[in-house]
Amino acid sequence: MARKNTVLRARKNAVLMAHEKAGLMTGAGNPVPMRRGIAVALLAALWVGPLPDLATGSMVLHMVLHLGVTALVPALWAPRLPMPAGAMALALGAIAEMVAVWGWHLPGPHMWARLDGVGFALEQGSFLGAGMVLWAAARSAGAFGGALVLLATTMHMTLLGALIGLSPRDLYGGICAGHLGLSALQEQQVAGALMAGAGGAIYLLAALARLARALRLTEVRA
Repeated sequence: MARKNTVLRARKNAVLMAHEKAGLMTGAGNPVPMRRGIAVALLAALWVGPLPDLATGSMVLHMVLHLGVTALVPALWAPRLPMPAGAMALALGAIAEMVAVWGWHLPGPHMWARLDGVGFALEQGSFLGAGMVLWAAARSAGAFGGALVLLATTMHMTLLGALIGLSPRDLYGGICAGHLGLSALQEQQVAGALMAGAGGAIYLLAALARLARALRLTEVRA
């Protein structure tokens, strides 16, 4: 009986490790091709639909676009890029995403992206690219390492959202308000809450899911 249990545990461990290594399944168990199809459809809806034009006159709608392109699409795509192993991959992913997000929310670059087509294209491309690098780093670092980089992203995203939302004055001017009937400061407050709340929650839930997976693997190995 003990030998049979040992064999069963070994088989279960092999299956879980194969899935983890090959990346055949991610998240709640959806096949990667299906998730990537959803990611492409979501990206098309975000970029081809009315949201880019509306984001020019609404900080809230800009934040919806930003979170979709930076967080949701890369998470669904689950990229597997050639990345260095260990701490270097974690640092590369976290720093790339943080620089892109914080940099484009400085008043000067943000207004350039809202008012100029070239600025908008660079902003959106860097959001998507940095998001892909972050999630690739999370995958290459394994379950525990991936959870670490996602938790770090949760913290800096929440901090930036709080700084934007709690600012006593509007940072981006009246061009970032109008479509929703809110003042520039009100738009900024709601947008900051979205970044801190929804944005932070996306990365936090993903980190917790990876921690749960790591604990299951550890339990099986034991």
